Amino acid sequence: MFAGIDEVDWASMEHAYGPADDVPALLRGLASADPAERESALDGMYGAVHHQGDVYDCTLACIPFLLELVVDPGIPDRGGIVELLTSIGGIDLDEDDEDEIDEDEIEGAANYAMAAAAVTAGAGVFFELIADEDPGVRLAAPLALATLHNRPVRVLALLRERLPVEPDDEVRLALVEAAGRLALRHRPLAGQAADWLSRLAAEAYPPGLRLAALAQLARCAPDALPGDVVRVVSGLLRELRSTPAAPDPAAVRAGTAASRETGTGEPAAAEPPPPVGPGAEPPVERLPAPTLVGRVRALSAAGTTGRRAPWAADLLRTLHVGLDDRVEDRIALLMDQLRSPDPWQRIDAVRMTSGLIRAWRGPYDELVGLVGAQLAAAEPKLSDAASHVLEELFGLAAPAADALAERVAADPGAWVKEWASGPPGLGSTVKALARVGDARAVPALAAALERPEVPHDVGFAIGCLGAAADPLAGALRRRLGEVGLDEGAYDRASPLLAGLTALRAGEAAPEVLRVLRGAPEYRGEWLRTAALRALRSFGPAARCAVPELRALTRRPGTVAATEAAEALWAVTGDAEAVLPVLVEGLGAGQAHDRRAAASALGALGERAAPAAPRLRALLWHDELWLRVDAAIALWEVTGGTAETVPVLLAAWERNRHVRVRVAGCLARMGHAAAGSDAAQVLRAELVSVRRHNAMDGGYGSHDTYEDEKLLALCRQAFRGSTGKGPYT
Repeated sequence: MFAGIDEVDWASMEHAYGPADDVPALLRGLASADPAERESALDGMYGAVHHQGDVYDCTLACIPFLLELVVDPGIPDRGGIVELLTSIGGIDLDEDDEDEIDEDEIEGAANYAMAAAAVTAGAGVFFELIADEDPGVRLAAPLALATLHNRPVRVLALLRERLPVEPDDEVRLALVEAAGRLALRHRPLAGQAADWLSRLAAEAYPPGLRLAALAQLARCAPDALPGDVVRVVSGLLRELRSTPAAPDPAAVRAGTAASRETGTGEPAAAEPPPPVGPGAEPPVERLPAPTLVGRVRALSAAGTTGRRAPWAADLLRTLHVGLDDRVEDRIALLMDQLRSPDPWQRIDAVRMTSGLIRAWRGPYDELVGLVGAQLAAAEPKLSDAASHVLEELFGLAAPAADALAERVAADPGAWVKEWASGPPGLGSTVKALARVGDARAVPALAAALERPEVPHDVGFAIGCLGAAADPLAGALRRRLGEVGLDEGAYDRASPLLAGLTALRAGEAAPEVLRVLRGAPEYRGEWLRTAALRALRSFGPAARCAVPELRALTRRPGTVAATEAAEALWAVTGDAEAVLPVLVEGLGAGQAHDRRAAASALGALGERAAPAAPRLRALLWHDELWLRVDAAIALWEVTGGTAETVPVLLAAWERNRHVRVRVAGCLARMGHAAAGSDAAQVLRAELVSVRRHNAMDGGYGSHDTYEDEKLLALCRQAFRGSTGKGPYT
């Protein structure tokens, strides 16, 4: 074991945290008889030697020793080493990736390629591990073979041969998953894999295995799914609910391994999982292992304890990804889950509902109503998950408004959320109800305004309520007058200013003016911006601020001058006073500042005609967002579309995130005549089922709101016609 390890010049290599001279100790730690030492060594391999998936020279040097370890039956926990090897050797760089690699990444890309070649060259050992005595090894081996071995036909045959004799249910699921992975990597095999998976899904196999087969079919051959896939999956879920809760497979494997090491011959008895729901005794707290691997394992165990089929959620997520744009089928599946008596299935459904709505447009009223029904669930994890999903839906959460209002009224203690550090925030149910525009959120917001520290997001919630929040103006004004103008002024005043801005509460102009005049140096620029926005929203009601605004405009070319000019125009309508300031702003050094000046000029309309040549010159600027804002302003100033619409449509195609702004301008233009270029672009957006800003692997809290706003603007551009938009 480890022959030649000391002959490697580890000190000349580096990993994520410096010289790699500690790698031999990590490798030896993987073979230790002490479970804690093995876990610490595996943690070190992932944390330093294979940090965030990177492959260093020392990573490459480890591969032969890792392959030695996985074939030695005397070494415990080899499944984790198999997974490590799969990760090291499983990064494929396709042609698109290679085209995007810059000079600084060439060495890393070469290391990925060498790692893949080295692990693939030794991947034959995984054939032996498919029938290993250790179920943890058997669990990791199928995916390793599907990912790394270069003889896929042989691998698929082995998976099929192994399934009937494999005694461990979780390993059987891994065999099925590996078949799907193999079909995705080697498309000529997709037909054979799909035939096998179809038989597994249709024959008299256990429901979990059939569900796994359907999930992999959805990934690699969605056309082979049964036409009644919703009915089939719903039936399988009902069967799974009728089976008794099983102990955590990882815990069973750990107990078996422990008994093997101690020589008792008997696995440790698994404690029954705690029940879910009110009145349940809390589980005994156990300190997690002091490693990242241990913490991940503890979190995974906490998330699966008490579930009848803890792996079912992953299978359903896989199935949903495979169903892709079959939105109505996915809605039907989720609705069935949300009606389940099993709270864990409903928790999974709530979370998957969030992912579906974020990425796809669809008729969600009934589904959202069922999510709202979960707010009354006795299981706190379920009701909390539902409130967080509804919080991100804004107007789409309207079918759940009554349920939200009931929850808000019943639980005043959850109106505000306190954090260990940072300012308090509104509770998710209050935010969700306010974002629907429901006046029943007002009492909670009024109470929040009376707290010693006002929640940081109260102003934005008020902005969603419109006139329904007018009764809060007095409290906002009073609290703003109490804000001390010290270094903490911005944090305390900004939510109040945001609320007053939304309400256009001009009676608060004296209090806002006090903040504008006394803004401290620390974050003073941010505070002045918030105050100027408020004064601008007040319009003529803010006349008391005119001298201060005029004084600020005397520093042309600055952000403050542009913002003051915007406010001065809104208050006085004096174009002659603000036009020179805004024209000067078009020459500011930062593109962001020039954009602000362009937008402000657009608000002046035809009175800004002298600035048209300067705006026109910006239509060819390198910064896309500046081109868009200049084009919009030029149209607002001149009314001409011949030179502005092509700029807007080009930006639409180049950057999807600019579409809301462009659609807003096209809607105001109101001339999306049938057959025009603009009409074609808008109609294409309306018929798309995919949200324009959907991202794989990430999302923003306002993504759904922005996409729904885009759809509304596209329809508005057709003067009330919905075109062929799938949903209104």
